[in-house]
Amino acid sequence: MKSLSYRRLLFYVLTGLLAVIFVAPLLWAVISSVSPHAGTSQLNGVGFSNYLTLAGYGLGIGVYLKNSLVVSTVTVVTKLVLSSTGGYAFARYRFRGKRTLFVLVLSIMMVPYAALLIPLIVWMQTIHLQNSLVGVGLVLALFQLPFAVFMMRNSFAAVPKELEEAAFIDGCNSFSAFLRIMLPPVLPSLVTVGLFSFLAAWNDFMVSLYLLSMQHAPLPLALVNMRQQTMGVIDYGLTTAGVVVLTIPAGILFLALQKYYIKGFTSGAVKG
Repeated sequence: MKSLSYRRLLFYVLTGLLAVIFVAPLLWAVISSVSPHAGTSQLNGVGFSNYLTLAGYGLGIGVYLKNSLVVSTVTVVTKLVLSSTGGYAFARYRFRGKRTLFVLVLSIMMVPYAALLIPLIVWMQTIHLQNSLVGVGLVLALFQLPFAVFMMRNSFAAVPKELEEAAFIDGCNSFSAFLRIMLPPVLPSLVTVGLFSFLAAWNDFMVSLYLLSMQHAPLPLALVNMRQQTMGVIDYGLTTAGVVVLTIPAGILFLALQKYYIKGFTSGAVKG
């Protein structure tokens, strides 16, 4: 009993310490965004001047948020469609070169991010998708696709084949069996893939920097220009206000889907 209490106390101490480490930067950003800073619009007392300045900065905060939302939506939809169909094919179908193709897909995860970026930029220029929000969404989906296919393949493999065979006996074809029988059991994994995709696309900076002009900038890219004011002074108030606005949608989505995220991650990771 004493050993159990000691372990529980140690658990609470460690998890509490980790919570402080992760929450402290966000809490500092919130406090800093409403606090006065030299060289910023918030000069005296606590207030929301930084948020008012942010709302009217450049093209307007609404345009930057809309651009981020478009990129994230394209990434999530593309990744869900490709990873679910690809994972289903690898889990259920037999075809020549299946194992080699699956290893080739997984090997893309070993390639450094920057090594793929430059060829992709040239490719996007060729198909006239440079400076396009849709193009950025497609590139981000491609970067994240190997792990998503791996995860969905494991999730589909964990579904009993008898369910699919019963659907064929009842008259379903492959497509209807996929939609009506196979997708519902792997819904937590689909939600996890979608959540990861949204968070990665919502916070992306590197791909947007290479492919987009400031007229099409999502919020993370716009924040870089916001931070520096005259004489090289960094506007911490305005920057942290932007960070808080950027964090709110991702935080709400994560909290709303966290139960699916936990189920999906474990079901997709155990069976290989």
